[in-house]
Amino acid sequence: MLSELSEWFWQERLWFPKGLGWADLEDRDGRVYAKARDLWVALPIALSFLIIRQLFERCVATPLASVLGVKETARLRAPHIPALEAHYCKVNKSPSQASIESLCKQTGHSERQVQRWFRRRRNQDRPSLLKKFREASWRFTFYLLAFIAGLAALIDKPWLYDLKEMWAGFPVLTILPSQYWYYMIELGFYGSLLFSVASDVKRKDFKEQIVHHVATILLISFSWCVNYIRAGTLIMLVHDSSDYLLESAKMFNYAGWRNACNYIFIGFAAVFIVTRLVIFPFRIIYCTWVYPVTIYEPFFGYYFFNGLLMVLQCLHIFWAVLIIRIAVRFLTSNEKVDDERSDKDETDESEDEEEDNRAKKNGPVQNGHLVYNNNHSKTE
Repeated sequence: MLSELSEWFWQERLWFPKGLGWADLEDRDGRVYAKARDLWVALPIALSFLIIRQLFERCVATPLASVLGVKETARLRAPHIPALEAHYCKVNKSPSQASIESLCKQTGHSERQVQRWFRRRRNQDRPSLLKKFREASWRFTFYLLAFIAGLAALIDKPWLYDLKEMWAGFPVLTILPSQYWYYMIELGFYGSLLFSVASDVKRKDFKEQIVHHVATILLISFSWCVNYIRAGTLIMLVHDSSDYLLESAKMFNYAGWRNACNYIFIGFAAVFIVTRLVIFPFRIIYCTWVYPVTIYEPFFGYYFFNGLLMVLQCLHIFWAVLIIRIAVRFLTSNEKVDDERSDKDETDESEDEEEDNRAKKNGPVQNGHLVYNNNHSKTE
């Protein structure tokens, strides 16, 4: 059963143009070609990245956070109340008004106390500023080094300047050591992101991030197996060219360096729009979708590869909308650049506590204002 499935999956008509096949990618005369079994190397690389990341965050990112002045905001912990904890964990983290009233009856607490408890409890689950900073600095370091390494590997390659050269001689294209390691390290890194997704900072675009990681891993793996490596290296370089700017803007944001964060973000927005909304669709996808059919007939691998590129492009458009919205808000009203995808700590509970104290001293409070009793009895 498995052998039949494997034979069907790897049949040549799915992955190669007519007249070409796996035999064309056999090593000969000192020429080395990409093979599917090479991808196993990415697994230990991914595991190594997980270990290196832990060491980096402890030994580099944490001291750097202290130097840049990353300061944690004190969070009040919610007291242990079994009924509220059970509702929070099993039912809803943001209860409705009806649920709050029911919980008040169960616990004997006021509505304000129950609302405050849930607010504090949600804040407890939000990642700390230091955790966000360490994650951003790890990704910044990788993306910057990957971009520099990718540029060094491609700077003397003709397909960096003339994209049609990526298909010259396809699929009989030999592998260079620089291409091999560029591919395996990138694949290992995205594998490590997928492994650590449960413990990383969760943002509002969590599902889109998962789709992006899976599509990227499939794209890298598939392009390696069928020797779309020249196209693959260009795609990775385009993505790495802006990611390190975003992560550096996050780092300065967490450190409270507002001006540095704002201007780096505007630079990131410009690079992102040019690379992801102009170069990627109109140059790279053009040369993988339109140009190849002038050389050979379309086949399943051609549609599969370009389908993955279109998934990435849809995600680029989704993120571009968020980025442009933030950039316009900053440029028009000089507001602080902030990541719309991240949850923020809710309103400081001390305001509610002060309001409660005023209510105890001066009487009941309604809609934030004191309620006075005007029913005075007259005395003669």
